[in-house]
Amino acid sequence: MKRRLAALFLVVALPAHALFDDQEARKRIDALRVEVDARLEKLEAATRGQIELANQIEALKAEVARLRGQIEVLTNEVESTQKRQKDFYVDLDTRLRKLETPAAEARPNEAKPAADPAAEARDYEAALNLFKAGKHKDAQNAFLNFIQAYPNSAFLPSAHYWAASAHYQRGEYKKAMELFAKLAASWPDDAKAPDALLGQANCQQESGDAKGAKKSLETLVAKYPDSAAATVARQRLAPRTPPRKK
Repeated sequence: MKRRLAALFLVVALPAHALFDDQEARKRIDALRVEVDARLEKLEAATRGQIELANQIEALKAEVARLRGQIEVLTNEVESTQKRQKDFYVDLDTRLRKLETPAAEARPNEAKPAADPAAEARDYEAALNLFKAGKHKDAQNAFLNFIQAYPNSAFLPSAHYWAASAHYQRGEYKKAMELFAKLAASWPDDAKAPDALLGQANCQQESGDAKGAKKSLETLVAKYPDSAAATVARQRLAPRTPPRKK
């Protein structure tokens, strides 16, 4: 009798034990699902972060390249200004020597009053200071007056460049382009000639003449390959490729 009761108890207990194991298994499966979902969300968030970081890096690279080009242009302008100052003093010394020659060596009917070197330098610096101060209209007029007043000045190429730049800053691209083009054509060996071609390309681009701008940039690279302006031109001519997808 006791053996039958024990067997009956065992039979009744077995389903309860099996049910208990199924519930524990389901709980573990649910817990694993929650954990897997959480890990997947973290992985997706990390992937999105990597893509955003890659895009930011590409944007920063482009910005660094642009800033490097600007630095090279500014460096070139500083060097050009220093060279121009040196040339000015050489020209000033030459003019003073000519003034020391006897007046009888020149014909009276061909003699022309020589420009005052001090006034010439003063007028040029005054016009340049106007441009630096952002007074582009006043600077434009001052440089144009300088060009008329001192047609033989050593500062003439630079005066054309800054007058053109003043026109450009005021959105007068046609007038600016004419002055830039005159500088590049009349003084091709001047330090400002490469910058003038770059300025001409800028004017053409702003005027909607993309083909003309491209031609000016190609001319700049071909004629002045070692100039800072040519470095900027190459960057603009290089085909732009979209950032690679990670």
